[in-house]
Amino acid sequence: MKIDENMSVLDLVKEMDAAGVFCAGRLARALDIFVEMVSDPDTTVFLGLAGALVPAGLGQIFADLIQEDFVDVIVSTGANITHDLIEAFGGQHQKGIEGNDADLRKRGINRIYDVYVSDAAFMKFEEKIQQIFRDIDVEKRREGIAVYELINEIGKRLNDRKSFVKVAADKGVPIFCPAITDSILGLQAWLFSQLNPLKINILEDLHQIINLAYESKKSGAIILGGGVPKNHILQTMLITGKGFDYAIQITLDRPESGGLSGATLDEARSWGKLKSNAKSVDLIADVTVAFPILIAAARQKLKEL
Repeated sequence: MKIDENMSVLDLVKEMDAAGVFCAGRLARALDIFVEMVSDPDTTVFLGLAGALVPAGLGQIFADLIQEDFVDVIVSTGANITHDLIEAFGGQHQKGIEGNDADLRKRGINRIYDVYVSDAAFMKFEEKIQQIFRDIDVEKRREGIAVYELINEIGKRLNDRKSFVKVAADKGVPIFCPAITDSILGLQAWLFSQLNPLKINILEDLHQIINLAYESKKSGAIILGGGVPKNHILQTMLITGKGFDYAIQITLDRPESGGLSGATLDEARSWGKLKSNAKSVDLIADVTVAFPILIAAARQKLKEL
């Protein structure tokens, strides 16, 4: 690879493509697949978010991708939605805080690897989310509300343009969260339900995401980190019988343990989740490094088209 001081991110990835092997070659292939899928107006793009991606600083990237119509459907962990809302409500994710974990607990600071979130931020989150729950029409809460509808109701009441939950609500992009109870957002919903009507109809989420898959002429999946969102996206094609046309997976998990997060996309092909001729790539890399490079290069490449 030839590296010089004047090269762009796209130039760098082109050099990786010229080498064409290992993670560098796979990142270059991910770029080609990403650009092809988002350039095709007939392709419905599903984005899966797992891991601490918002605390790592990727939230605005997701918001911008939604705003610019690169993404049509999101499936996220409850944690990423929670942390997006923490920032939308004025809380912060911090870095560089000193102290061992027992000391952090005494100081009311919660650690996510080397990111820190205060108890005060969660208290503000609780205050704001409980207000939003109360503001949602009581009959809708009593009759049963799908998770994607609940998240949409939350998004409509936010003001932060960096929030992917806010931007998704504005753009009509559904956010599905099949494991919502596995998060602080889910805990807050449960707490609210103890004194107020709140019935969540999670099967309606399946109905809606499968409808979106059925209606798509072509489909693409961008899977960041694996987890529940990965399976929730891929399993939609089991019902349609069509399979994804494109798929990009970025994860640090490995396939040897048999877990889904590390399973290759070729394995998904054996289930019919991907078409036999689908364009796909598995990139074993840190999402917080690889994905920003991918998006920066894609923006430059799309300008060349």
